[in-house]
Amino acid sequence: MDIILIGAPGAGKGTQAEKLSQILRVRHIASGDLFRKAFEEQTELAVKAQRYIDLGELVPDEITIPTMLRHVEEPESMNGVLLDGFPRTLAQVQALDAELQLVNRQIDLAIYLKVSLDELLRRIAGRLFCHANQHVYHVKFRPPKVADRCDLDGSKLYQRPDDTGEALRRRLVIFFNESTQVLDHYRKQHKLREVDGNQSIDQVQAMLLNEIKDSMRGEAKA
Repeated sequence: MDIILIGAPGAGKGTQAEKLSQILRVRHIASGDLFRKAFEEQTELAVKAQRYIDLGELVPDEITIPTMLRHVEEPESMNGVLLDGFPRTLAQVQALDAELQLVNRQIDLAIYLKVSLDELLRRIAGRLFCHANQHVYHVKFRPPKVADRCDLDGSKLYQRPDDTGEALRRRLVIFFNESTQVLDHYRKQHKLREVDGNQSIDQVQAMLLNEIKDSMRGEAKA
């Protein structure tokens, strides 16, 4: 099954995708994680993408599309993928659709985690990530057991530069502007579901699983 998880920064995509990919046994591919790994390894991709991310801007399609599609094409993605942070533009949607068609696949479901602006800002203000594996914490809602250290791998926690100030404001504006066409595309295909992402992590996960099960039942009937 190939699924897209859509949501603004702070909507909880990464947290939910990590859990869902384990339950569904599909590969979780997050555009942000791929770019951050490239930064750590100082690859050519990192050099190209760095300035856009630092400013809170979308990495251009000519960089993002081949990067993501390369991972979608890999053997470990053949049982299905859960895409997080991609596609973000109509051009990315079209490129993804074309690539999947080559191997007789298609996006089965697109889920929009809908979260209010106030809630997004509240979550992002205290959001922390671990350096090693990008596990997510929050100083108030999901604090680590040991201050500044990841519970799972012990690596140091940090706040992303693009989670603050003007870069954050720009990221939110860009998301709400760009996501309209993406949502409309999957809505027209009757593949879009909306989930109230303002709820707790467990509540949101339960709603996501219900939507996925409903979609699978619909495919079985067809």
